[in-house]
Amino acid sequence: MARQPNLEPTSHYYISQRLKLHYVDWGNSNKPLLALVHGGSDHARTWDWAAWALRDDYHVIAPDLRGHGDSEWARGSRYTMVEYVADLAQLLTQFDAFPVTLIGHSIGGGIVLQYSGVCCDSVAKVVAIEGLGPPLPRIQAQKSAAHSHMQEWIKQMRDLPNRKRRRFKTLDAAAQRMREVNNRLSGEQARHLALHGTNRDEDGMYAWKFDSYVNAMSPYPSRAETTLNVWNLITCPAFLIGGEDSNAPDVEEDERLQAFRNAQARTIPNAGHHVHHNQLEYLLQVIRGFLGL
Repeated sequence: MARQPNLEPTSHYYISQRLKLHYVDWGNSNKPLLALVHGGSDHARTWDWAAWALRDDYHVIAPDLRGHGDSEWARGSRYTMVEYVADLAQLLTQFDAFPVTLIGHSIGGGIVLQYSGVCCDSVAKVVAIEGLGPPLPRIQAQKSAAHSHMQEWIKQMRDLPNRKRRRFKTLDAAAQRMREVNNRLSGEQARHLALHGTNRDEDGMYAWKFDSYVNAMSPYPSRAETTLNVWNLITCPAFLIGGEDSNAPDVEEDERLQAFRNAQARTIPNAGHHVHHNQLEYLLQVIRGFLGL
């Protein structure tokens, strides 16, 4: 595991769709811009070790997605790919440092791939770590009538306010919970992630920063063909990375690779879904090779 970063990023805010959203900036504004986009129920500081390693070559920024980290929760709105991509576009437009390099994990990987297809002239290279989403057969099996899907969504919206938020008496207890979910995390990693991923309530208890609504289903059934069409619009080189021990299909054998014009894939051994935590040095090595560093 890489050493703990001894440099702290600066904290900033911007406005997108009337929401106050947060991002961290690792400096070196004279370098090419690199944006690191985290996954669901996560936060920008999940990238600290990778950002610290890449900041000598890039001006690294890492946003907190809406409803995550120190970004505002969306009220009366939704957490969908469309909103996330629009928020990223708004942030990158403010920097006006195109073409930008993008790296995303999980849903963050999906976000950077979508952005790269929609705004293809704005991206130099894109890396998606565990970012292809559910396998095609699962998506195709979910094709249900629009009305029944909407009924399920309405029921979920009614149930979510009653869902009890998980809270912890100590930061160490929150860190331990993270290690239960991802047993490959070191104690140091888990505490760092818990420190930046929780707020302390008035009664002294710790609670996760993310809005429970971020895990809600979309009111509309997924359409695999729409996603594949956007990926086909990506003109920059794409690097698709998977963890050998994750629940996702082998990225090197995934039939969706055919949707990309210029993509390569790599499976990282001894890594689960959180490749950037499980095998950081190995991951940085292959990413540096892709980026030409």
